[in-house]
Amino acid sequence: MLCQAKFVCAFHIKRKDRARSSVKHHRMKLTPLSLILTAVLALGTLATAADYVVYEGKDGPGKGKHIVLMSGDEEYRSEEAMPMLGKLLAERFGFTCTVLFSVDKDGNIDPINGASLTHPEALDNADAIVMSLRFRHYPDDVRKHVTDAIARGIPIVGLRTSTHAFNDKELGKFGKNVLGESWVSHWGSHKKEATRGIIEAANKNNPVLRGVDDIFVTSDVYEAYPPADATILVRGQVLKGMTPTDEPADYKKKGGKEKIEQGVNDPMMPIAWTREIKTESGKVQRTLCTTMGAASDLPNEGLRRMVINGVLWGLGLDVPAKTNVEIVGEYSPSMYGFGGFKKGTKPANYELKK
Repeated sequence: MLCQAKFVCAFHIKRKDRARSSVKHHRMKLTPLSLILTAVLALGTLATAADYVVYEGKDGPGKGKHIVLMSGDEEYRSEEAMPMLGKLLAERFGFTCTVLFSVDKDGNIDPINGASLTHPEALDNADAIVMSLRFRHYPDDVRKHVTDAIARGIPIVGLRTSTHAFNDKELGKFGKNVLGESWVSHWGSHKKEATRGIIEAANKNNPVLRGVDDIFVTSDVYEAYPPADATILVRGQVLKGMTPTDEPADYKKKGGKEKIEQGVNDPMMPIAWTREIKTESGKVQRTLCTTMGAASDLPNEGLRRMVINGVLWGLGLDVPAKTNVEIVGEYSPSMYGFGGFKKGTKPANYELKK
């Protein structure tokens, strides 16, 4: 329709042999159509831009690189966490960050809609992915952007339920094959027993752990058994309650495929680890997986620093002694829970305020 309108306009302008009044007549007739086309195109642009958010990178080590942050889980408020991390990565480190969401038919954020991912094309030129997903089942055209990005071997940071990010046949084994674990079980008691992060002594000098200490989150420890090629960074101490001063829990439970009884903290489950795996193309892909990462976990500075360090390490960039992870703007995350997302919120609500 647009090409047709341009052709008609050009045709009338070039016909110099026509009377001036005739040209004017045709231009006047076409003007409303042009205005309508312009308005429709403008609205289309706004509609496309409104279902995802872009934070333009400032100066910093990430300048010129593009990070895509994928949100989409029903429980842990990734739709709040990913914009916060995107702003931080853009403002403090210079990355251009695109945040993608799950939305409903009206363009409102709807993490329950597991088939939705806005603007998946952003993944085509992503240099790294940060994801917080749970049991997504994208249609074929969307899934292809995801699988192609993973196959390129770009770095991936997976938070919380990203161990079970997808539940379709093609991507269903992503957690196990790429991040190093899938869904097993809640090891700590959900919403009753918080987690204290204990640095793995053997790997305390790992660059992802630089400046990381005092990790405490209110999400519980997941049962997890990363593969032998994983470098365990942090283990999760199950606490008796939901505050940082609570004592470690001291009961026993059965874990693993053999359901062998052990102390809940003896040994403690891994809650953060890295992998370097060779892709089919021969490229080495770096991943950081943590079973922490609810939106309400990320006010913890130690966890935020580990996540940001993971992005820098994944991209082969220098990790400072103490990365600046000061939150940009306001961040008051909702407590996790099914059905607890903010109704009627649009992606544009997370744009960076000038």
